Amino acid sequence: MSVRQSLLAILDRGACYGSQLRAEYERRTGVRVNVGQVYTTLERLERDGLIESIGVDDEAHVLWQPTAAGRDDARSWLAGASLAEGRDEVALKIALAVTLPGADVDGILSAQRAAVRAALARVDEEGADAVPAAIVRAARRARLEADLRWLDEVEQLTVGAEPFGLSEERPRRGRPARSAV
Repeated sequence: MSVRQSLLAILDRGACYGSQLRAEYERRTGVRVNVGQVYTTLERLERDGLIESIGVDDEAHVLWQPTAAGRDDARSWLAGASLAEGRDEVALKIALAVTLPGADVDGILSAQRAAVRAALARVDEEGADAVPAAIVRAARRARLEADLRWLDEVEQLTVGAEPFGLSEERPRRGRPARSAV
């Protein structure tokens, strides 16, 4: 899953500082991310005009929020299908979306299911003139069919799942505000 997009999606719920974003990402996906990667990603997001600093908190942590372009980018990513990323990436994306208030989990599942079905139709349209091509096509079909079964299971798992806001627990670490040089 794109850490970049995930951080934007979390920031869409409220201003956060770097270590707080790292903690939120891990809490929401169950996957650890290096704090250095979080800060590097924040710098790139700022460079690209997708987030902006809104000052510092009481403990001098730099707080970030998405720009309008960042909000659009995060919401487009959540709503889109992700065949190229692979199932683990899609699972993390859906796990994150389940925790985000306002995320359209049913819409995400529908878009993903439609993308898998379209890919499956393309596989079935491919001609297999040779045994190696037929083997590759059979493997792709089997993976896509498994993805559809997995999406059905995920749909059942998300029934009644409740999103949650940002944690009140404040991680001790955080990058201090940049000095004005």
